[in-house]
Amino acid sequence: MLDLLKTHFGYDSFRPLQKEIIDHVMDGKDAFVLMPTGGGKSLCYQLPALALPGVTLVVSPLIALMKDQVDALCANGIEAAFLNSSLTPKEQGAVMERARSGHLKILYVAPERVGAFGFNEFLGELEVSLLAIDEAHCISEWGHDFRPDYRNLRSLRMKVAQAPIIALTATATPQVQKDILSQLGMGKSQVFISSFNRENLHYSVRPKFNTTAELVALLKEHEGESAIVYCYSRKNTEEVASQLKRAGIKATAYHAGLPKKDRERAQDMFIRDEVQIIVATIAFGMGIDKPDVRLVVHVDLPKTIEGYYQETGRAGRDGLPSECVLFYSYADRRKQEYFINMIDDEDEQKLATQKLDDMVEYCQNTVCRRFFLLMYFGEFTAPTSCDACDNCVTEEAELVDATEISQKILSAVLKTGERFGAAHVCDVLRGSNKQRIVELRHDTLSVHGIAKGVPINALREYVQSLKTYGYLTQNTGEYPTLCVSQKGRQALAHKSPILLPKLKSIKPSKTKTSRSKSDLDYNEVLFEKLRALRKEIADEQGVPPFVIFGDRTLHEMSFYIPLREDSLSNLFGVGAKKLEAFGETFLSVIRTHAQEHKLEEKSAPEKITRTNTVSSGALSSTLEETKSLLAQKHSIKEVADERGLSHGTILQHIEKLLYTDEAPDLEHIRPIGKDAEKIEAAFKTLKHPSLTAIFKHFNERYSYDELRLVRMFLN
Repeated sequence: MLDLLKTHFGYDSFRPLQKEIIDHVMDGKDAFVLMPTGGGKSLCYQLPALALPGVTLVVSPLIALMKDQVDALCANGIEAAFLNSSLTPKEQGAVMERARSGHLKILYVAPERVGAFGFNEFLGELEVSLLAIDEAHCISEWGHDFRPDYRNLRSLRMKVAQAPIIALTATATPQVQKDILSQLGMGKSQVFISSFNRENLHYSVRPKFNTTAELVALLKEHEGESAIVYCYSRKNTEEVASQLKRAGIKATAYHAGLPKKDRERAQDMFIRDEVQIIVATIAFGMGIDKPDVRLVVHVDLPKTIEGYYQETGRAGRDGLPSECVLFYSYADRRKQEYFINMIDDEDEQKLATQKLDDMVEYCQNTVCRRFFLLMYFGEFTAPTSCDACDNCVTEEAELVDATEISQKILSAVLKTGERFGAAHVCDVLRGSNKQRIVELRHDTLSVHGIAKGVPINALREYVQSLKTYGYLTQNTGEYPTLCVSQKGRQALAHKSPILLPKLKSIKPSKTKTSRSKSDLDYNEVLFEKLRALRKEIADEQGVPPFVIFGDRTLHEMSFYIPLREDSLSNLFGVGAKKLEAFGETFLSVIRTHAQEHKLEEKSAPEKITRTNTVSSGALSSTLEETKSLLAQKHSIKEVADERGLSHGTILQHIEKLLYTDEAPDLEHIRPIGKDAEKIEAAFKTLKHPSLTAIFKHFNERYSYDELRLVRMFLN
């Protein structure tokens, strides 16, 4: 298997779980594989297909996915083809003849094909050695992408009963996993669940203010790199694409309302690196196998965590550092709720609301983004800090005197009766004369217009800081109204100084993870020459550039400067077939560049070790201060009061400390008693990591902080 792996795919070793899954399939046993996007699912059936007799039948939901995978397999010297509606009857007949004659090792088919006239007879003429169901979550009504045609797959399984079945998906909650196994009759199959942790991805959530300017700045940081910008509606997709073009950024729009030819052209241009930026609805991407997407941006709130995880999973599939940014506004939730309320089925509406709650919790949470995602998918032993998302890498902000503006905000919340959200309060402060403000006579209040000169995004940031530092609280019920806390009332009454973090710059913050293109300090001039050569060869062969060689391989070529075939063959992704097809062409460019710039070949190890490591680094000064107080057996409240921080911020510090080797003894803050036991039992019984789900389970009896603290010790 390792020989086949190196010969056809150019890899020296397996990724986690791949070997176990392949061995299991080769033993003729069924397998269910839950592995994140970019984790190497396809190899789990593609490699056995080479060693098994006959053909491996792969059910795949999208034409684009089939075409990309078949192109890549053929480039690796593997006989593969697909059957779907994009082929003419004559072309379909030619593919079927190749399958009958034993000249195909892998045949991709669309799920609709299973029920098509004549398919059963065709199937009876084949020696099917393995049945692979890709994107298996499509079979479940509980999943986020249910497809009725997938319900026919159980009958397909019965028709090729002699062959083992492997069902694969990147996103499936425990409920969806159970449904997949049931629908495919795989009750006794072994389940392989890989970690959902994508260490090379940097997650961040940004407030939705001046989004166009922030988006332009973000894309310019990733200039020359592929990026996907997701929007909620077709209209918004067109608007954002136009705004980017006006800003001098070449971008194209993609949504289901475009003519089929326009969609195919947009997708093709993106895959072939003829346009770097695609602005799309979620209709785009499920079948995209492009490994070098460096940035995925959501300018609108996704409906579900599953959908969000799958969409962000299109970044960095080649393992290189990539960025995932979500612009969030609570108004987006209202937009989603409008459509949820139109759902007739009560259970379906309830499920959609729960999933939206989870998504909102992800955006508003101050804990590690990666930890939250892993917990959602059932990895209850996930580390509570990653040193790679915005919540983990953000340095402790410099505190400045914000007494005057804070007093204005607190007064406005009180004078409007503590019955409104941040948007309304900010409108009053800025002197808006919107119809709602006039109707409520809030334009006559003394606080109306007293912060007219403060930009709206700055006001919003101050409101958020006042919540974080405990001066304001927000109702967690149906309407997110603001209230002034006891701490805020005392500060107003005594005119106490209020220190808040210095306002963030509009320009996106740079992080070591998201800005590092590679672990290797490669020659960028040579890399660009090799990239141009790759594009030229790809265009000649009518395939996407990544099918020739991935960015990772070009990085290694540009670092090690291989001048001989044996040196080139040691690099990542250079198998025997690709070495034979493209080796001399790439070596010629490398040799010429090396001669011109007097570069020498660097000795590459026979098997280059490649790992994605996340450094925890030393504790920040603010964590050290919290740690010191906890070591003195202070309670969480005492630490918060001593430091002038909110209870929630101290909890976040504790979570980060728990993941280090320097955590003090924290037994004195462990929750005890009947309430703690009830909460712990709920986490174990519901098997749902979402705090929102537990919060609602207890009818809002316990606060989010109480639930979070129990969960810390539970893990």
